[in-house]
Amino acid sequence: MKIDGRCHCGAITYEAEIDPAKVLVCHCTDSQSLSGSAFRVAVPTEGDSFKLRSGKPKVYVKTTAESGTHRDQAFCPDCGSPIYATSVGEDGPKSYGIRVGTARQPTELKPTRQVWPEAAFTVVAVTFPALDVLGLLPKNLAHLGVTSGRRRGLMRGR
Repeated sequence: MKIDGRCHCGAITYEAEIDPAKVLVCHCTDSQSLSGSAFRVAVPTEGDSFKLRSGKPKVYVKTTAESGTHRDQAFCPDCGSPIYATSVGEDGPKSYGIRVGTARQPTELKPTRQVWPEAAFTVVAVTFPALDVLGLLPKNLAHLGVTSGRRRGLMRGR
């Protein structure tokens, strides 16, 4: 599927070919701090199908918490919108993790999996049970008045 997107201010634009079946939600602590949110939604694309159409992102090199791998975190230098992450350097074929919130087709990019669910904010599961579409968030939330159901995700007081 072809997508295109931009940062919030429009200084950076891109296009890419992606597989919508690979959209994921990441709950890791790096995704939380780099997005300023409880999770990040991303979709991978191979380097030869990702094209910057305008602007030049600023790059911050982050050492990931668990693996120690260095990752370029690219964002707009004007508005700060995160655009993508990729491997550092030029060795081998690149893969980009595009931030789905920057795509113009977000309603067509539904997450199919979640990673690092053990780091998920409990409040997300309690307040927004529909976000647990894959049934991966912690199920033992009885102390919060929440029970789980496979087909309906997490529900308060049922």
